[in-house]
Amino acid sequence: MSLRLFLLWFTVAISVTAQAETAFRQLRINENTQRPLNVAVWYPTDQHGMTETVGENPAFRGTSVLRDAKPAPGAHPLLLISHGYGGNWRNLNWLAQRMAEQGYIVAAPDHPGTTTRNKTPQDAQQLWLRPQDLRAVLNTLLENADWAGRVDSRRIAALGHSLGGWTVMELAGGRFDSRRFVTDCQQHAALSSCKLTSTLGIDRPLAGDKLAADMRDPRIKAVVSLDLGLARGFTPESLRQIAIPVLIMAAQADSDALPDRLESGYLADNIPAARQRYSKVDGATHFSFMQLCKPGAVELIEAQDPGEGIVCEDGPAAKREAIHQRLLYQITAFLRQALAD
Repeated sequence: MSLRLFLLWFTVAISVTAQAETAFRQLRINENTQRPLNVAVWYPTDQHGMTETVGENPAFRGTSVLRDAKPAPGAHPLLLISHGYGGNWRNLNWLAQRMAEQGYIVAAPDHPGTTTRNKTPQDAQQLWLRPQDLRAVLNTLLENADWAGRVDSRRIAALGHSLGGWTVMELAGGRFDSRRFVTDCQQHAALSSCKLTSTLGIDRPLAGDKLAADMRDPRIKAVVSLDLGLARGFTPESLRQIAIPVLIMAAQADSDALPDRLESGYLADNIPAARQRYSKVDGATHFSFMQLCKPGAVELIEAQDPGEGIVCEDGPAAKREAIHQRLLYQITAFLRQALAD
């Protein structure tokens, strides 16, 4: 190992292991609008006390936090998280808690229409509102420092998994062409994203202009895409114009429904090399980015939703704990550099 690589590894290792207490609270914002949002927020605190476990259920493990504790003083980097289709804030709670230990404020909304508890067609077919959800969360935290601490406006990043990856790429400057996407799906009908075309309203006549709008937010200084979908709807021209650092992470153990070469690989082919890092995560399936499954989770999930036990499957001989550790190191190193720059 070279001295430079050793120093980089040592710096990241120190940042990951130097832990603070993690506080947690849940907010409801935009209450008086047609799109109220439930938001989970993790943040650093200097307080100590009785912890509780959040984000846990019979199938999935949660994380230990101090609920509603006083935020730590000073300004903190902010990481916005967007879940995938049918998911919720709990899916990446493992990562949110670890980032809060490192001093980040982390906020994750449930996107109406595409979350576990709300798949209302009317909400789901307003796909262009997903990036706006993250913008609303950002505005709220900037205006209310008492809730989770003061945000360092120079260090704001966004991270998303699956459909959440599409969401954060919109904030980075990707422009979505619904006609391009629908046409492309005629050649790639097996893609999971193509099967959601009608569910997400992408083929509706009035959706094209709204999806094509520029949703870039200049306050976002870096984005992380975790095995995204709908990538081929982004115009190559818009991807070439992205001016902030992008970390593209793909599942190495991919599938015909979510092939790396047609999704994450499409981003890597079109975003300028100087602006992106591209990584295939060894042993990871599409669902390895989600929280840890408990013993017996597959059987429990299959009994309720046949075929959905796949969410607990990783690549051959791979362990999700080890995959998460590799993800944490890479994401930490990327954001440390990107937000410093």
